[in-house]
Amino acid sequence: MSKSTIIRLAWLPLCLLLVACHTDMYDQPRYSANQPSDFFEDGRSMRPPPPNTVAMGTFDPNSAMFSGRLEGDLVAELPMELTAELLAHGQTRYNAFCAPCHGLTGAGNGVAAYRGGMQVPTLHDERLRTAPIGYYFDVITNGVNRMYSYAHRIPPEDRWAIAAYTRALQLSQYTVAEALHAEELAELP
Repeated sequence: MSKSTIIRLAWLPLCLLLVACHTDMYDQPRYSANQPSDFFEDGRSMRPPPPNTVAMGTFDPNSAMFSGRLEGDLVAELPMELTAELLAHGQTRYNAFCAPCHGLTGAGNGVAAYRGGMQVPTLHDERLRTAPIGYYFDVITNGVNRMYSYAHRIPPEDRWAIAAYTRALQLSQYTVAEALHAEELAELP
């Protein structure tokens, strides 16, 4: 056997010895479930789950909340509670993502449409006013024509907030006068 082979083989037991020395990875301190802890300020060893955590087996990507469809058809009802906070959040998201093309009122006269030389459809068109609310969620998610998908930029809850705000914009432009109260009619010019 050559001298270099013996030197190479001499390293093998040394490496095995060094790997076997560290048992601290096997004997780590740990807590059992619901055992008190001195490490955390609240005294709990079990930590609360991070925000937006979904338990295994409970996520359904085909639900109306995440697909905008129910049994293959676009949903006609908002899959969450309609609140003033939801509309306010939808307005901020709409202003950030949609207004550059569709404009602040949804008339299709945004800055990008004006400077880009493209024709953006008005959200007040009869076809879009009568479309189910799931249509807006679907368009934001998948895009349509020259509009690209916003699925990776806007979470599903925000997409529904934008869809709800879009409905509010449409109602603000096309409300029947007979549906208003006397005080509201007095405020009209």
